[in-house]
Amino acid sequence: MPKSTPPESQTVQKEIEKLRDEIRRHEYLYYVLNQPEISDYEFDQLMHRLQELERQHPELITPDSPSQRVGGQPAEEFPKVRHALPMLSLDNTYSVEELRDFDRRVRELAGRAKVEYVGELKLDGLSMALTYENGVLTHGVTRGDGEVGEDVTTNVKTIRSVPLKLDARKLALIGNPARFEVRGEVIMTRKAFEQLNAQREAAGEPRFANPRNSAAGSMRQLDPRIVAERKLDMYLYYLQVQAAEPLPEHARVLEMLAKLGFKVNPNWRLCGTFDAMLAYIEEWEKKREKLEYETDGIVFKVNNTRLWDELGTTAKSPRWAVAYKYAPEQASTRVLDIRPQVGRTGTLTPVADLEPVDVSGVTVSHATLHNMDEIERLGVKIGDTVLIQRAGEVIPQVVKVVKSAPDGREFRMPKKCPVCGGEVHRAEGEVAFRCVNAACPARLKESLLYFAGRRAMNIDGLGEALVDQLVDKGIVHDVADLYSLTHERLVNLERMGDKSAQNLLEEIENSKKTELARLIFALGIRFVGERTGQLLAEHFGSLDTLAKASEEELFEVEEVGPRVAEAIREFFGEPRNMKVIEKLRKAGLQFEQKKTRKAEGKLSGKQFVLTGTLPHYSRDEATRLIEEAGGRVIGSVSKKTDYVVAGADPGSKLDKAKSLGVKTIDEAELLKLLK
Repeated sequence: MPKSTPPESQTVQKEIEKLRDEIRRHEYLYYVLNQPEISDYEFDQLMHRLQELERQHPELITPDSPSQRVGGQPAEEFPKVRHALPMLSLDNTYSVEELRDFDRRVRELAGRAKVEYVGELKLDGLSMALTYENGVLTHGVTRGDGEVGEDVTTNVKTIRSVPLKLDARKLALIGNPARFEVRGEVIMTRKAFEQLNAQREAAGEPRFANPRNSAAGSMRQLDPRIVAERKLDMYLYYLQVQAAEPLPEHARVLEMLAKLGFKVNPNWRLCGTFDAMLAYIEEWEKKREKLEYETDGIVFKVNNTRLWDELGTTAKSPRWAVAYKYAPEQASTRVLDIRPQVGRTGTLTPVADLEPVDVSGVTVSHATLHNMDEIERLGVKIGDTVLIQRAGEVIPQVVKVVKSAPDGREFRMPKKCPVCGGEVHRAEGEVAFRCVNAACPARLKESLLYFAGRRAMNIDGLGEALVDQLVDKGIVHDVADLYSLTHERLVNLERMGDKSAQNLLEEIENSKKTELARLIFALGIRFVGERTGQLLAEHFGSLDTLAKASEEELFEVEEVGPRVAEAIREFFGEPRNMKVIEKLRKAGLQFEQKKTRKAEGKLSGKQFVLTGTLPHYSRDEATRLIEEAGGRVIGSVSKKTDYVVAGADPGSKLDKAKSLGVKTIDEAELLKLLK
């Protein structure tokens, strides 16, 4: 007879299941319906309780638990998966005449059958297919070439609007199938896109061109933790139940997806006539800029799904659907002035003030010029007449000069920040001019969020809404002011009760114990990530020594080159930053840590790459053993790599090692080297 579950374990399991159901409900309310019932803090408390119970009882962890949205080691590559049904791309139309031709062809092929269309906003993102088995998400696959895509399930799980598990009542709506598939578009909102670009600027990385590129690039990240930070979203528009007839109308498919708990774009419309299609197009051409996400057109699908087979497909596209693409919206106007705008990372962006002009129902009076290199490329001067464009950009941009003004004035970037008066720097080889004052009001909110992040000072509870209030009300003027907050000031803020205020103050107090390496990272010095912060802390041993270090002394630190050294000197050379650091010292933060000598041992000077799963050691454990023996573990294989340590299911790194002639060893051979 099987052993019975102890009463204590049964009680814990019931609490875990109750917590999971409650968290799933609140995720649906927040991320799908946008109707939260509890505060972020209360939600975090539920999640923390679940994680603690699962830590104590790992045997009760299931893949569909809300705690498992982000987890596991980064993947080495994405497996290829063949779609059960091809994911076809849509034909595009760019004019009313082309759309009318599409409608005529559909009606001719449909014969006497009634034809009406469902109009949906064409979201500019990445197409994705999700498979559920017994109500649990098992696969997330990209469109790929339409026949074969990449399995990015671990990344899909980080999207909070995607349910990891459907409850039995919802599954009953579609007959409790053993397997079904849904499809939709993974997108990045305008707000998340701007936040991501701000972070990339802070790290000295190039900006993404648009939200679509950033969504697609994010889903192909091998580390799901990075994907989770990018706050992707997903809207669904397709449902296929295994061994069941499709619902007879596409409108009913959209309604069913919403009932099942998926996020469906609410702006779809049933169009019974061609004039209704044109009215829908015209309406959203005017309204689309007010949406939180980008749309570049309208998709029309024949509503009667039984007609889909009769209408058929071409080699790549269905004949029962088409995408009407909005043309780039352009207009010409005169440049009244060019002024530098300071972004959230301190980057100065030249913005053209324009004579107001109407572009598709929207009055435009400003346009970005991106940077000084772009101004020189365009040859634009104050007084010139220019062509501006709104085509998927968050802010309109200048396309070209239409007419040069005879008395046009050239723009020069200022030497002082127009917001705080701090020094403006431009690193050699870079296009961006930057204010390096971390307390500059223009970049303060971003600096506070960065400083409080989990990988930095880990101040839980200091989110965007609270940071907005602290800055807008003049309570906080730099990151050091966080350590002067009082209970009295906090409880008077919106959504900050007595308990929440006390918890935040405790988090801030606990952050004073954070090690020096993370403090260096939290300061937001360009190009200084977590690893560089660790290397700097180990080499110099104190923040004061680091602040006084010359570029030559900085070059002695592993992985610090000219760009990083220059950024560090710029940061500590700004007097306003040094005042903030002095305030942090008085607040009692950790400014010192024990200097560590580079480990000397049998593996000194040797570079290792780890791939696959080792039989007895995790990657972190194997890395520690190698580094303690003086070796170095790197992420990619090159001719300079000495050894590739391969475990079970190795990825492409093993193939590359063989092609380059790099020696490959297993765990047993690694242990021999260590001994």
